[in-house]
Amino acid sequence: MPDSDDKITIGNVNHPGHSERVDRAKYMAMHDALLAILPAEPPGLSVAEAKEALLPHLSQELFPGGDKAGWWLKAVHLDLESKKIIARAKGSPVRLHKL
Repeated sequence: MPDSDDKITIGNVNHPGHSERVDRAKYMAMHDALLAILPAEPPGLSVAEAKEALLPHLSQELFPGGDKAGWWLKAVHLDLESKKIIARAKGSPVRLHKL
């Protein structure tokens, strides 16, 4: 079924073949913010560093006070990783960078 204007289908690198439909505006806002702050070279940013760096890029209308930004960061991160747009560096904690 095609995406409606207000929903987008996303994947999850941890569950290949599984998809979810989520709010398009929030997804795209987080997508754009995450790609704006992630470096192109490993090791990249930890998830906590990424969240702190992207909060100023988010709309207060969509994410008032950063509300739910952590959930959306994880959802977008797993989707972009499944699409091979971003990657994790080896080791712990999880560190993300653009490909």
